[in-house]
Amino acid sequence: MRQAGRYMAEYREIRSRHTLLEICAQPELAAEITLQPINAFDVDAAIIFADILPPLIPMGMSLEYAAGEGPVLHNPLRSREQIEALREIDPTTDLKPTLDALSIVRRELDGKVALIGFAGGPFTLASYAIEGGSSRNYLHTKSLMYQDPNTWFLLMDKLATMTSAYLIAQVAAGAQVVQVFDSWAGALSPADYRRFVLPSTRKIVAAVKETGAPVILFGTNTAGTLTDIASAGSDVVGADWRIQLDDAWKLIGEDRAIQGNLDPLLLFAPHDEIRRQIAAILEQAGGRPGHIFNLGHGILPQTPVDAVRAAVEMVHDMSARELETTAR
Repeated sequence: MRQAGRYMAEYREIRSRHTLLEICAQPELAAEITLQPINAFDVDAAIIFADILPPLIPMGMSLEYAAGEGPVLHNPLRSREQIEALREIDPTTDLKPTLDALSIVRRELDGKVALIGFAGGPFTLASYAIEGGSSRNYLHTKSLMYQDPNTWFLLMDKLATMTSAYLIAQVAAGAQVVQVFDSWAGALSPADYRRFVLPSTRKIVAAVKETGAPVILFGTNTAGTLTDIASAGSDVVGADWRIQLDDAWKLIGEDRAIQGNLDPLLLFAPHDEIRRQIAAILEQAGGRPGHIFNLGHGILPQTPVDAVRAAVEMVHDMSARELETTAR
């Protein structure tokens, strides 16, 4: 979950000289940042350094990362005419820097660990595009969804088409796994998720699975929606820390892999507490195949680097012992 970032001094040094969009536009720089956590920690995969919102730029949206405010879209989608005007993109040209960064990282990794690509999920992208930035209540997003479902589905279809093409291009560029971050889908009731988001998510998953690459679906606050999210057909479903891992696994089906689910704030706890909670998650996994240990959401900028390193070592140590015990 956002492996690279402000918790690392190496990243802060680069960010002091470049904006996020500048980094995303320079493949060598994005590749360098992607590799920083791989060089620092014994993690099992690399996650390409990018962001979910830049694909909206070639579609016709004006994006800025404002200091202290996060992402700001200066032309939020508030009418059918604006949504109709969104352009279809060609990721091989419009998003070439990220694809080039993937190719560089894949070559640099040389099989050491897997490489994960990603994109934003349809509801999350729509909410940013409609609200013009982050939101607590998704007023404009849900208003459009409920008041004009035909226009909503037009937007969903455009976003699903873009995301499918982008992820397929990422696989061609070197990504071995892709993750769809529909981070804010937990803002919807299960019924609304099924009606308004699930069809476009299924379209994305089906398109990407044609490449043979595994697909991970992730959202936060989705304990009540996990069964529906799993029905989109992804190979892996992410769970945040608001539900026990074993309970989440029952909901998504034990024939499916699961990713999660340590609370990112636990990395601020004493190491013995981190160890205790990691052990509890691994115990819930029970040594079954198909568990990707991860945080339940992104790592925070203030996170102590020593805690990240310790957590990685604890997971490897304890999961190896768990597998040993299971094998006996």
